Amino acid sequence: METRESDFQVAGRLAHVEPLLGLDKKLRPGHAALLVIDMQNDFIASAGLVGRSGRDISAAQKLAEELPAFIAAARRAGVLVVFIRNVYSTERNFYLSDCWLEQAARKQSGGYTRFPVCAEGSWEGDYYGAVRPQPGDPVVTKHRYNAFLNTDLDTILRANAIRTVVLTGVATDVCVGTTAREAFMRDYYAVMVDDGTATFSPEDHAATLRNFDRYFGEVSTIAEISALWRGRN
Repeated sequence: METRESDFQVAGRLAHVEPLLGLDKKLRPGHAALLVIDMQNDFIASAGLVGRSGRDISAAQKLAEELPAFIAAARRAGVLVVFIRNVYSTERNFYLSDCWLEQAARKQSGGYTRFPVCAEGSWEGDYYGAVRPQPGDPVVTKHRYNAFLNTDLDTILRANAIRTVVLTGVATDVCVGTTAREAFMRDYYAVMVDDGTATFSPEDHAATLRNFDRYFGEVSTIAEISALWRGRN
């Protein structure tokens, strides 16, 4: 009787590089990186742009309490930790195009137009609370939602033989989700952390993760990933 190949077996036969099957293999510290995205005052602090606009920042602030221990677990396991931050507004406006500013004028309640966002050297652009890079951590500065666009993120990951990126930070449905999709487009395994990401609407958070899990990568939790990393410690 002929035995039918499983989809995973077919994938392994077709691929030029052996696929990483299962989270345990994907998250091995030798080829995994933890991306910490946009944990900045403008998006999390009560006096930041999002907080002042009246949107719900409670999930982002709770995330900021949880992330330091998760980042520490990654460091203990030998996982590369990469911090990603925005610089949007500058005095002479180096980065904000006409289409970006038009969209902001329609939907951002004065953000990027009347109110600077994540300006270089400002409190608003600084890291929130205890979620901060350590000396020696790569820090990637971006000017768009996608952390790969016109940055050195891809170079850093390739130079360190990274195959899997674990994505944390804010906002799930904007910069984190955009970067996660782009990672998959660039042939990285991508893992979004459900309770390691946050946005300003529970519905938007859940919808983004559902869509990502269907088309782009896996969704996991801080507890599940930390347990795998402890086993490798």
